Amino acid sequence: MTSSESLNFFSPEYSSPMMLPPPPPPPPTTKLPLPPPPSARTTPSPKQHAPPKPEIPQRKMNKPVTLQKTYPKLRSAGGRKTNPVVWCISFLCLIFSILLILSGAATLVIFLGIRPRNPGFDTPGGTLNFVYLNSFQSLNAELAFLANFSNPNRRLEVSFESLELGLYFSDTQIASQVISPFRLTKEGVRAVPVHLISSLVYLPPSHALGLQKQVLNNRVVFNMRGVFKVRVELGMIHYSYWLHGRCQVEMTGPPNGFLLSHNCKTKRMMIRRGNLWLIITIRACWRPTIGFGILCWKTAILTVAPTHNSDGGDVPDRSTQP
Repeated sequence: MTSSESLNFFSPEYSSPMMLPPPPPPPPTTKLPLPPPPSARTTPSPKQHAPPKPEIPQRKMNKPVTLQKTYPKLRSAGGRKTNPVVWCISFLCLIFSILLILSGAATLVIFLGIRPRNPGFDTPGGTLNFVYLNSFQSLNAELAFLANFSNPNRRLEVSFESLELGLYFSDTQIASQVISPFRLTKEGVRAVPVHLISSLVYLPPSHALGLQKQVLNNRVVFNMRGVFKVRVELGMIHYSYWLHGRCQVEMTGPPNGFLLSHNCKTKRMMIRRGNLWLIITIRACWRPTIGFGILCWKTAILTVAPTHNSDGGDVPDRSTQP
């Protein structure tokens, strides 16, 4: 044991102030707030003593996602000039469109102002000189008719460029005649004599028996059909179309048969091209609800037999006509 360890706890070395730990620091002095004077005191309002309202959590609305369309960027032409040929073609197309509109308007005004009508075809008179059948069922007959053509238009002149008449008995052609072209003035009328002779025309047995019965009854029925090419003129404006005339005549028996009754109709326009009939109707329409006139074009194509028309008789082919 060393000298330091042999010291007693109550020895002066332990009780010396040099060996004691330092005292703790004193606590900081804080000044208490003084109460305010009575003049500066404020009475608290009831709102200040109200308990705070609980906060309601707000939901955050997600914004709608919009898909943006991406368009390809247009590339510039790089400063290239338009070809002059393109400008010329565009200018010609513009002029053609203007002329087409003006011609359509002029045609509309003409049709609405003039209102063209079809020429008339009629058979006011006729005689039956003789008709008989030989032993081979061949028909021999002679008839004379007066064909009447009229122009009902007050402002238009009509020219008949091609005329052909055919005489039929029970849908069998027995005679035909071509008439020379002529011209009709405004509201003009012209009568053309037609002389038809049939010689050794074969008739089927049923038709031959029907003809004999009609002769005995003193009433014989024939059908006359005409094909006419008409040209309408209005100053420098003109157009052509075809007319088909149909007349059913009833006559007394020979030798001095005369006309008892007749019924005539005219159709416009039937043009035969090979085995086809092309029916074209041109008319002017007026619609008061719209307030302007409209030119109507109607076209229809009908197929028929090569040698017969829709009425059941032979009609000469017009495919070679201009």
